[in-house]
Amino acid sequence: MHYLLIYEVVDDYVERRQPYREEHLRLAQDYADRGELELGGALAEPTDQAILIFRVEDPKVIDTFIAKDPYVRHGLIRSWRVRRWTTVIGKTAQCPILPSSSSASQ
Repeated sequence: MHYLLIYEVVDDYVERRQPYREEHLRLAQDYADRGELELGGALAEPTDQAILIFRVEDPKVIDTFIAKDPYVRHGLIRSWRVRRWTTVIGKTAQCPILPSSSSASQ
């Protein structure tokens, strides 16, 4: 299943993240290497949120990521939400729905 981890970051996140960035990226890459994290990054203009897309069966995997994340541990993340995401389009969609041939030509 796909899940979104939505971080609400502090106002000075970009300025404060540098000392923890390497550790954060290493953690994220470990999860990506195991196939649990598909994409992640901060939103731009404004940089007020970050979104990470996980593909896991058990959302506790995401709880473990959050607990280990240096951005969370050092107060760069104001709050977070984990949302189950029903994916229907794309190569890794969990519930693929293809358009019918009649609607595809419209």
